[in-house]
Amino acid sequence: MNQSSDYQLFWENSKKMSDTFDVPRVRSDSTSTTATQSTSSRMILHERLAQLLVCLEDLSSDDEANEEVSRTLDEAFYLCGKYTNRESFRLHMVTWNVGTAEPPADVRSLLQLDSQPATDLYVIGLQEVNANPVRYISDLISEDSWSHLLMDTLAPMGYIKVTSVRMQGLLLILFAKQVHLPFIRDIQSTYTRTGLFGYWGNKGGVSVRFSFYGHMLCFLNCHLAAHMNYALQRMDEFEYILDMQDFDMYNTPQVLDHKVVFWFGDLNFRIADHGMHFLRSSINNGRFNLLWNRDQLTMMKKKEAILQEFEEGLLCFKPTYKFDRFSETYDTSGKKRKPAWTDRILWRIKPKAIDTEDENSSTTSSADDDEYPFKVTQNMYTCDVSYGVSDHKPVIGTFNLEMRKKVETPLVTLTVEGHWSADEGAIFTYTILENFESSTWDWIGLYKIGFKSASDYSTFAWVKDDEVAANGEVVTVQMSKSELPLPAGDYVLGYYSTNMQTLIAFSPTFQILESQHAVMEGLVPENINGHEK
Repeated sequence: MNQSSDYQLFWENSKKMSDTFDVPRVRSDSTSTTATQSTSSRMILHERLAQLLVCLEDLSSDDEANEEVSRTLDEAFYLCGKYTNRESFRLHMVTWNVGTAEPPADVRSLLQLDSQPATDLYVIGLQEVNANPVRYISDLISEDSWSHLLMDTLAPMGYIKVTSVRMQGLLLILFAKQVHLPFIRDIQSTYTRTGLFGYWGNKGGVSVRFSFYGHMLCFLNCHLAAHMNYALQRMDEFEYILDMQDFDMYNTPQVLDHKVVFWFGDLNFRIADHGMHFLRSSINNGRFNLLWNRDQLTMMKKKEAILQEFEEGLLCFKPTYKFDRFSETYDTSGKKRKPAWTDRILWRIKPKAIDTEDENSSTTSSADDDEYPFKVTQNMYTCDVSYGVSDHKPVIGTFNLEMRKKVETPLVTLTVEGHWSADEGAIFTYTILENFESSTWDWIGLYKIGFKSASDYSTFAWVKDDEVAANGEVVTVQMSKSELPLPAGDYVLGYYSTNMQTLIAFSPTFQILESQHAVMEGLVPENINGHEK
C-alpha cells in the first residue's frame, strides 16, 4: 500500500467518523433517535475506529502524512470532548399554594433531603403566603415564617439561601450548595402584578434569573386567574408577564432569552367538561390519563405557539386542588370545587439559533449552542398529599441539568493565614482573579459552617477601602481579636459583592480555636470529654 492510498483511506474513514459525531443537539429529555438507532450508530463508530487502527499500522513514515493524521485526530478528540466533558447537577423544585397558612412543623419529606445523589439547587415557589398589611410589613423587616422554616431545614445540610423575591403572597426562593455559589452570578429578580388590571399583586408573577456556570437560567413563579371559565385570561396574563418582565442584561433582557426557563406555580388551569362523578372515579382508580385531554393547559398547548415551546412531565399524580384542609379528601364544602391540576411545573430550552446574514439578529449563536449544549431531564413529577395545611397539595419536580461548564474559575480567592482565636488578631488575604464589578463597598464575612444566607455572618471586614484592588494583587486584611467568636468552631470566609448581590468566593474551611482567656474569665463554658462543665 503506497502513501497516497494510505492517506486516502485514512481520510475517508476519518471523515466518516467525524460525520458519526455530528449528531443533532438533544432538546430537553427527549431523544432524536430510538435506543436501537443509538446502539447501531455506536456499533458503526466502533467499526470505523477499528478500520482506523489498521490504517495507522499501514501508514508510511512520511512526516507530512503523519502530521496531517495528527491534526485530524486532534479534531476528533475535540469532538469527543465536546460531547463527553459534561457534568450533571440536580435541581429540586416545589410549587405550593399555601392558602395563607402557617408552615407545617417539618418539610423534610417535601425537600427529599435523603435523596441520592444530593440536590445541588432548590427552587421553591409559593403562592398565597399570608400578606395582610401588618404581617407583610413584618416580613419585609425580617424573613417570613416559610423562609425561616426552609432556611432552618436546609442550612444544616449545607444549603445557603442565594436570593429571594416577594410580591405580596407570591414568594420565590433559591438555595444552593456552598460549592456552587461562586458560579451563580448576575442575579436579578423582578415581578409583575396582574390583579385588579395590574394594580394589585395578589395575582401575577415573580422571577429570578442568574448565570449558572455561565449558562443563563430563569425561574418564573406565577399565580394566574382562578375559575373554570378564565382559561383565555390565564393565557393573556402569562403573555403579559412575559412582555412586562425585563432584566438589565444585554444578552438576556427578557425571560425567553434565557437558555432554560422554568415556568411554575398555581397556574389555575382546570379540567373541563367532565362531571364530578367521572372525575372522582378516574382519580380514585388511578386512571389519570382519562382526564388529560380535557386539562385546559394541555388543550391550550395545541393552539398556543408559545406553550408549544414548553415541556411538562406526565400528570401521573392526583389533581392537587381542591382538598379539605388536613385531609386527603376533595372539597366537601357547599361549593364542591372540581379537582384540577392547578399547580404545575414546565420548562423550555431556548430553540437553537438560526444563522442569518444579520450578525445582530440573535443573542445566542449556533456555535455557542454546539460547544456548550444544555440538557434537561425530569426525574420526578409528583405531589405530596401528606401535607394538609392548605387546600392545595404541593407539587415536586426534580431534574438533572446536564451541561458543559462555561465558567470554572472563581472571581476571587481567599486565604486564611495562621491560627485564629479571640486571644489574638487574625489575618487573611484575598486576590482578584478575574475582572468583575468590584467595589470598595464589598466585604468579607466570617461564617460559621451551617450558616443560612449572606447576612448570617459572625463578623465582617471591608475590602481595600481606598481603591478597587487590581487583578492579581494580593490584599492583606486584618480582623481585630475583639471581633472573633470566643468558642471554637469551623468557619469559612466569604467575599460578598455588593454589585452582584451575592457571595462570589469562599476560603477553605478552617477552625477558630477556643479563647483560653475567655475560658479563664468564665465567658465560655469549658468542654470536658464532650460535656460542658
